[in-house]
Amino acid sequence: MVEKYLSVAVQALLPAARIEATPLPLYPAISLFLLNSDFPQSKLDQANIASLMENPLYWVFCWASGQVLAQFLRDNPSRVRGKRVLDFGCGSGVVAIAAALNGAREVIACDIDPLALQAAQHNAELNGVTLTLASDFSEVLGHIDVIVVADVLYDCENLAWLKRFSDRAQQVLVADSRVKDFDYPPYVEIKRSEASTLPDLDESSEFRDVRIYWANS
Repeated sequence: MVEKYLSVAVQALLPAARIEATPLPLYPAISLFLLNSDFPQSKLDQANIASLMENPLYWVFCWASGQVLAQFLRDNPSRVRGKRVLDFGCGSGVVAIAAALNGAREVIACDIDPLALQAAQHNAELNGVTLTLASDFSEVLGHIDVIVVADVLYDCENLAWLKRFSDRAQQVLVADSRVKDFDYPPYVEIKRSEASTLPDLDESSEFRDVRIYWANS
C-alpha cells in the first residue's frame, strides 16, 4: 500500500508518524496522503526536531496557502484550462493536482525534494490525474503558460524567485500567508481567504490569512 510505503519513509524521522489519505476541507474532491491528524506533536524530542530541520517533510502537510490556491483554481478553471502549468515547490502536489483536475493541458510538479515528488506522484494517482515530475526548475524546457506557487516565501531569500517566475511565464499565481506588506510589481493581490494547514498545526491567525497574487507579464 502507498500509505505504508510513505509511512516507512516518514518514520525514519518521526517514529510515531503514519501517512493516511485525507480529504481537503476546502476542496473535498481532492484527497492527499498526509501526516496522521492525531500525530503527537508535543512528544517531539530534540533529536526529532534536529532531523526535521535537516530534512523538512513539507509534503506531509497541506499548507493553508496550497489549499486556498487549489480552491481558487477550482472556482476559476479558465486560469489553467488548456494551458501548460508548472507548480513550483509542489510539496504534496495539491495545486498541481487542482490544475490537472480543472483542465490544464500538462502540469509539471517541480520540487527539489525527491520524496516530495514521489508523494506528489502518489497523490496524483489517488486523484486520477497525471503529472510530469521535475526536480530542477531551470531544466524544464519549452513554453510555460502559468506558474503556480504556494507557501514558498517562508524564507526571505526566496523572494528573488518572484522575478524569475514572471520572467519565465506570462502568468504567475502566488499564494502566501507569510509576507506582510507584499509589494512586488507586477504582482497584484486578487483574493484573500482564511485557511488552516492540514493536519492543523495550531498556527497563529496571521498565518491563516492567505492572499493570492497575480502577475501578468
